[in-house]
Amino acid sequence: MQARTTEESWSLSKPAVRGTQGMVASQHYLATEVGLAILKEGGNAIDAAIATGLMLGVVEPWMSGYGGGGYLLAYLKAEDRVVQVEFGMRAPFASHASDYPLAQDGSNSSDAFNWPKVIDDRNIHGPLAIATPGYLKGIELAARQFGTLPLKALIEPARQQAMLGLPIDWFASQKINQFARGLRAYEGTRSVYLKDGLPPAADLEGLLTHLPLPNLAETLSAVQDEGSNAFYQGALTQQVLQDLTETGSKITAKDLAQYDATLSAPLHSQYRGHDIFSAGPLTAGPSLIQALKTFETMHPAPAESPDAAAYLAMAKALQTTYADRLENLGEGNLSGSTTHICTADSAGNLVSFTQTIMSAFGARILLPSSGILMNNGMMWFDPRPGGGNSVEGGRRPLCNMCPTLGRSQDGHWFAVGACGGRKIFPSVFQLAIFLSDYGLTVQDAAHQGRIDVSGTELVTLMAELPETIRAHLQRNLSQTRVRLNGVSPNHFALPQVIQRSPNGALEGACFIPSPHAKVSAF
Repeated sequence: MQARTTEESWSLSKPAVRGTQGMVASQHYLATEVGLAILKEGGNAIDAAIATGLMLGVVEPWMSGYGGGGYLLAYLKAEDRVVQVEFGMRAPFASHASDYPLAQDGSNSSDAFNWPKVIDDRNIHGPLAIATPGYLKGIELAARQFGTLPLKALIEPARQQAMLGLPIDWFASQKINQFARGLRAYEGTRSVYLKDGLPPAADLEGLLTHLPLPNLAETLSAVQDEGSNAFYQGALTQQVLQDLTETGSKITAKDLAQYDATLSAPLHSQYRGHDIFSAGPLTAGPSLIQALKTFETMHPAPAESPDAAAYLAMAKALQTTYADRLENLGEGNLSGSTTHICTADSAGNLVSFTQTIMSAFGARILLPSSGILMNNGMMWFDPRPGGGNSVEGGRRPLCNMCPTLGRSQDGHWFAVGACGGRKIFPSVFQLAIFLSDYGLTVQDAAHQGRIDVSGTELVTLMAELPETIRAHLQRNLSQTRVRLNGVSPNHFALPQVIQRSPNGALEGACFIPSPHAKVSAF
């Protein structure tokens, strides 16, 4: 008797949200509502982005948190300029490539970066995976330079939520269950997320329950009182260092004391007469700009809507760019699980902000004295020595974050970004093209089928693409596969986008299948 398989087909959509006074898009509805409340209280788009990000650190620990880093781009309407705050992670000064010996079987990493495998995956999880975090330094700098409300007020909603704990619904329960094998390997994460040896279960009646987060609210209180120095050179520092040392991390007092977030100009390029501003140079921003230029050359005359020829040119531009990115980029060659937030305010300011602790639950190391979950940013480095992105003490790694702002020729501004590792910049690349070349509304751009190219010959085609386009790509590309745009696994990144028209009208959208992602406006 021949076995049968069953399939379910879901057609998911989310209507775009519209407003005129302010808008927030994030990966969690509680964080979005915090950001919107900040706007209603008189804060600007930078304030809203910071408060939203802080809340995400509590309610979405599998994606980002205070033990990580990020990049924030803001368009300042009054000054008609785009600014960048950089606070990516940095290798501990004592790090060395020899800390990450390669496996002898020639296999690739177990995570999503396709580097050669390191023995025991020590660059992916555990103490040697932790890079020096920059998050608290970065948001403090952004608030001081460009915000209107005190950092203490922006922290307060997250502190109150930390007192309640991590909201547990079916999706949060599924996330903890999905990564339980990794979480149980380390006492800090095991004691919080798997308290009785099992993941927390969502309430069968649909009521929201909360998982306690020991010491995290107190940590946020200390940052309210002392600023970021509470972590780097203040009340929390000695205990943080003791916790790190006990785990086997190479982070020392020098690493924390000498970390600084920086203000810089973003990358700026022209694409068919549109202005594109993106983070860089250690982000995916340079690759985004290169891919857009390549696509512009390969596909000089776009049709009225994205057609098969456009998607084929997108795939080839992404393949060409990724080959160059992985071989040539990294701090050594330069002169000179992630979440995303977009915000807009009534004054015309616009923010694109990406923050991360890297993989789901970062290094899976939770510092018990502070309740902070630490990143696994060392995974961003190529473990092979001698390259521009190889491990070196004090070096910053090449990362995949790609917060982007764009200004169209007709005066529209858009903020776009995503989470999803190597899938981020291909997603941002296509959304920028949909908005710029084809003038799609945010509603249509968010629902437009996409492809993914993440550093290999394989091109993943969204099942939602028209069959004629999929067939054309399958005939003309050497390796393809068709996948649904689902929650888990996700094959196409998780984007957010906000667009402001010249008359001030706002339209926003977020990752469609997510039960948590939300856009709110007024």
